[in-house]
Amino acid sequence: MLGLALLAAGAPAWAADTATGTYGSATGGTGGPVAGELTLQPPATQIATEVYSLHNWMMGVCLVIFIGVFGVMFYSIFKHRKSLGHKPATFHESTAVEVAWTIVPFLIVIGMALPATRTVVGMKDTSNADITIKVTGMQWKWGYDYLKGEGEGISFLSNLSTPRAQVGAPGFEPTEKRGDNYLMEVDNEVVVPVHRKIRLITTANDVIHSWSIPAFAVKQDAIPGFVRDTWFKAEHTGTFRGYCSELCGKEHAFMPIVVRVVTDAEYKTWVDGKKKEMAALADDPNKTWTIDELKTKGEKVYATNCVVCHQANGKGVPNAFAPLDGSPVVNGPKAEQINVLLHGKKSGKYPSEMPAWKQLSDTDIAAVITYTRNSWTNKAEENIVQPAEVVAARK
Repeated sequence: MLGLALLAAGAPAWAADTATGTYGSATGGTGGPVAGELTLQPPATQIATEVYSLHNWMMGVCLVIFIGVFGVMFYSIFKHRKSLGHKPATFHESTAVEVAWTIVPFLIVIGMALPATRTVVGMKDTSNADITIKVTGMQWKWGYDYLKGEGEGISFLSNLSTPRAQVGAPGFEPTEKRGDNYLMEVDNEVVVPVHRKIRLITTANDVIHSWSIPAFAVKQDAIPGFVRDTWFKAEHTGTFRGYCSELCGKEHAFMPIVVRVVTDAEYKTWVDGKKKEMAALADDPNKTWTIDELKTKGEKVYATNCVVCHQANGKGVPNAFAPLDGSPVVNGPKAEQINVLLHGKKSGKYPSEMPAWKQLSDTDIAAVITYTRNSWTNKAEENIVQPAEVVAARK
């Protein structure tokens, strides 16, 4: 009720800002939640605007019912109490009252359901999309594949970019001051054009995740083995932030979502640049690498994708994630470790399953395996894996 009471004062500020077509000061410049916020985030899509209006409408109806019911109750208690000489009524039933308290709630429910149903149906209409993006949830990052529309063929992983020095660890305090976008920043943002319908196809490769951007009124579960879809059409340029909103494991809080909405011209520039970047990073799987080259590259792949579970020292997390330092798999025949990275593994010794990492390139898989086999106390006899071996194992 407090939020409803303050809504009238708060709404004009963000409404005036978003009317200009931007989304900066409406969220304190972060594109995400604001300290002291009392109601929903400022809407950035038509659906989100409808949801915001429905929220206010429902709150208003609830407030009227609250005042009416409790007003009558307290009035009756104080004005018809026994100490004033009032005696209780003796009637047992009233047809008029029975009819009234059946019809009135029915009308209230209908008044709420009709506009809500229209909005829910609109949320599910993913037809005629301008761009289709596949979103894959994984512990603990997001994978994005642009499937249709301008940008088709672009693919990347999006990881939390907040430094571990700001986050700290169990038993260790952070050593750096936390930034404005603490735990809300990523290394690869999703970029889409403004005023274009974006269809999202969600799935996951390990546990249930949920892709959510409050400003878009989008929250769609990503379920392993299933394909779900949703959509949004941003009305304003700017940066929008959200999180995985499904409890997906111990690093659940480190799985943010960042969408940057740009103009058509800016989007075209981003697409051209991203495709050139992908082409430059594409390695020849038939190239023979030296062990030092693979270790250097593998260390970066490990820091981006593996350090969360297995730790920088390779010791893992007791009773949660397996150690790689001294692991019989890492020190044994390389074919088994290649298979684990391509297909995952559920040993039963730890509660969390080792997910498949086949989305990594052949060179990245070869590099990270080589790095682990030559790090810490590991001294594997088969201490180098070439990308061509990973290519062969995929077949």
